[in-house]
Amino acid sequence: MKGSAGRILTSHAGSLPRPPELRRLLAAGDDAEPAELAEAVQAATADTVARQIAAGIDVINDGEMGRESFFTYVRHRMTGFGGHSDRRLMADMTMYEGYRNKLLGMTTEEHRVSLLRAPKAVAEIGYGDSAAIQAECDRLNQLLTQTEGVTEAFMTAASPGIVAAAMQNDHYPDMESYVDALAVALANEYRAIVDAGLLLQIDAPDLAMERHALFQDRPVADFIAFAECVMAAINRALAGIPADRVRLHVCWGNYEGPHVFDIPLEEIWPTIAKARAQGLLLALANPRHEHEYHCFENLDLPADGILIAGVIDTTTNYVEHPKTVADRIVRIAGAVGDPNRVIAATDCGFETAAGFVSVEEQIAWNKLEALTEGAALASQTLYG
Repeated sequence: MKGSAGRILTSHAGSLPRPPELRRLLAAGDDAEPAELAEAVQAATADTVARQIAAGIDVINDGEMGRESFFTYVRHRMTGFGGHSDRRLMADMTMYEGYRNKLLGMTTEEHRVSLLRAPKAVAEIGYGDSAAIQAECDRLNQLLTQTEGVTEAFMTAASPGIVAAAMQNDHYPDMESYVDALAVALANEYRAIVDAGLLLQIDAPDLAMERHALFQDRPVADFIAFAECVMAAINRALAGIPADRVRLHVCWGNYEGPHVFDIPLEEIWPTIAKARAQGLLLALANPRHEHEYHCFENLDLPADGILIAGVIDTTTNYVEHPKTVADRIVRIAGAVGDPNRVIAATDCGFETAAGFVSVEEQIAWNKLEALTEGAALASQTLYG
């Protein structure tokens, strides 16, 4: 993994805006015509790669164009899922009824993938074959050979914890067994991404968000035990994969809401810091967590660790001023103590599930442009 040196590198958290027709096809699921879907994914991926480069992003991906969401895509690659889950709403959504009604009705069009009724585990979990992930990696790598100006590229994959938390367990005797089975299966995907020469990013909002979701009515110690179980499973799944090929993304949920029940970063940091991942991508731009860069004045990154700092909020349609972005980067670099150990990024994705869109498409791309402009300004301050 390449770190900043002489200038602050830029990246993002994974999902990027999908074109309307692709949303329709992804929401159709098994009813979509395979050839039509494949053609739409290829075109959308090529477009999003080109737009990332045009925006000046250094470390890019495929925008997750071929996936219905950041974690439910696993149902197409794993055996053992069926039916649907009944996911609880986050605690802050329950508390504010008017806000909840607004959020649940939010969609840019009729075609939308629901994360609250994902399939559930009804039999033993297994990983089918690696054809789908190999096709994703090949598609991105092929496009990379046709472009210039990319520092590195990454591919996302779900954490076993977010799948276990949001895709109900109706088969395994306990949560730990379910998490372990998912980790064994997902290890196939993790290795395939790294073997393809791409950085692996594990999306693990469960390590923060589940405190006010699955564990909202339980003691914090129960949630921490769950997070520790997930982290141990992730590390086992990463056996044999160099830490410098891995990024871990942790957030409190990619929705514009009160977030009054979010667990503080310092309470989960001991767990996050155990990850066998050189890059740690954390949300540090949104109004609830922007202050937590101060944590790194007292908390050390793991040896050789890189903080991929969220400095762009992915839930509001404000386009951050480049000077605001630069100020955030400079403050974060100061707290970390070394700008070479900081990469500037977004808090989360811009369309984590097809059709669930908080930020209008052009505004999302303008935000990425503001990210690169702000990183350039911060580089002048930090490096001269």
